Amino acid sequence: MSILAPSASPAAATTDDDARFGKPDKGWRGVLFSVIFESGTRAGRLFDLVLIAVILASVAVVILDSVQPIRARWGSAFSLLEWVFTGLFTLEYLGRLACVQRPLRYAMSFYGVIDLLALLPTFLVVLVPEASYLIDVRILRLLRVFRIFKLSRYSAEYRMLVTAVAASRRKITVFVGFVMLVVLVMGTLIYVVEGPTHGFTSIPVAVYWAISTMATVGFGDLVPKTDLGRFIASVMMLLGWGVLAVPTGIVTAEMARRGPDGEPVLLPSRGLLAATGPDAPPPVAPRRLTPAARRRALAQHRRGG
Repeated sequence: MSILAPSASPAAATTDDDARFGKPDKGWRGVLFSVIFESGTRAGRLFDLVLIAVILASVAVVILDSVQPIRARWGSAFSLLEWVFTGLFTLEYLGRLACVQRPLRYAMSFYGVIDLLALLPTFLVVLVPEASYLIDVRILRLLRVFRIFKLSRYSAEYRMLVTAVAASRRKITVFVGFVMLVVLVMGTLIYVVEGPTHGFTSIPVAVYWAISTMATVGFGDLVPKTDLGRFIASVMMLLGWGVLAVPTGIVTAEMARRGPDGEPVLLPSRGLLAATGPDAPPPVAPRRLTPAARRRALAQHRRGG
């Protein structure tokens, strides 16, 4: 999957697939590689659009086949269509292996594994009929749609978001650990207060209630009946509002601290927030002019004007 730079053209850009899997220089393999792996040409774009349409149609067949009234009427047609789709995906997979110089690397890549998983369920259905519903894994192949739309203008923002989340992982990990501690303590407390008579049959069930309450979801399957239990639930719900805002603030602050290339940017600060440390510039004391110096400066300004 290639994301071109905003100033690069599709013809001049070097895709990741060319470097990873090896593009043949000429011959039918080079032409097939351009059609299958590249979407800069008209044939490549048409191939991707047809592939996405086939994927959507195959997933729709699996979904409709799970509805018993529709399956009773169109079951044989769905079985035939599924084998047709499997044949098309098999040809596509073999074509991808045939047109690259390093087929084993493609087979072990993310999309290579997805392509293989899209074929196995149909062949496994002969031995295990329940495996037919595993064909929904083909929906993951829709990730190829990003090659068509050329999300080049979003690449910098994407890198910024990924960098900010990666830089905040320790803070987020600590925060998640704190949330787990709170739900464990509050779940145990509500288990002691309410007990099995009100539906809290075990500590795991009580922790489930604490998680759903803190997330402000509240399915209603477990409801405290005592006054103390309702007080605990109120505290959990109020605490949930603050809990939901913390990860957003962490990532947003990290994004504001970094530039478009992901490198930290030293923002000018004032007062108590001024930059400190070995790299910070030395403080400069403000100069105060005496009345005589102020009059001389004003006279020079007038003569200069």
